[in-house]
Amino acid sequence: MDILPLLPDQGFRKVLCVVAHPDDVEYGTSAAVAKWVAQGVEVAYLLLTRGEAGMPLPPEETARIRRGEQEAACAAVGVTSLEMLDHPDGTLQESLELRRDIARAIRTHRPDVVLTGSWEVEFVAGLNQADHRVAGIATLDAIRDADNPWVFPELVEEGLLPHKVRWFLVGGHTQPTHGVDVTGEALAQGVASLEAHGEYLGAIEGHPPPAFMIPMIAAQGGRATGVEHAVLFRAFDFDAPPPIATAD
Repeated sequence: MDILPLLPDQGFRKVLCVVAHPDDVEYGTSAAVAKWVAQGVEVAYLLLTRGEAGMPLPPEETARIRRGEQEAACAAVGVTSLEMLDHPDGTLQESLELRRDIARAIRTHRPDVVLTGSWEVEFVAGLNQADHRVAGIATLDAIRDADNPWVFPELVEEGLLPHKVRWFLVGGHTQPTHGVDVTGEALAQGVASLEAHGEYLGAIEGHPPPAFMIPMIAAQGGRATGVEHAVLFRAFDFDAPPPIATAD
């Protein structure tokens, strides 16, 4: 098996993570976030829903619990910028409104890197949930929207000028291209970030303990990259020539 390269993250200054729900970043990716934050990278989270349909409790109570748990999860990896939108949990739609909201966040934060989850129907954890698929595709489209002054011109009227993203990272993809070494403290912080979702995880029958599951996943990533523990991504570099231009 070919060893995947580590992500060349020396130029990372700002990262925007866009996911559907509270806890989505914490299933492995947050260990990479901890690594970047320790290197001085600014990381912001944009959650498209409040996760209100994720527990057997009234939606408003669930949303309150999950907001608090997400704030604790952010603190575990040093993230201070958290925005949670109120698109409907469980029935997220790839609408123009959703794309505009993501494009607005991209133009606001002006990141070098946008990170999301896989939109594959069958991803590394099995069959992918509908909201996850929608979030991934909408984020891909919004990256292009954010760089086009003629798409969502109302954002320019808000004072948000177009912005081009350098890197697009997709977590949980079945065909990863790069890894981030999270051996040591970053992995421990990643475990703590998922543990912060205690009430949510407690409502999932048979959910494995984060202290077992996250190191196991990271060890698999480490074997793929030749390190002890790693988080894997499919990475797209928008400054690189398109594949068709480099094909033999």
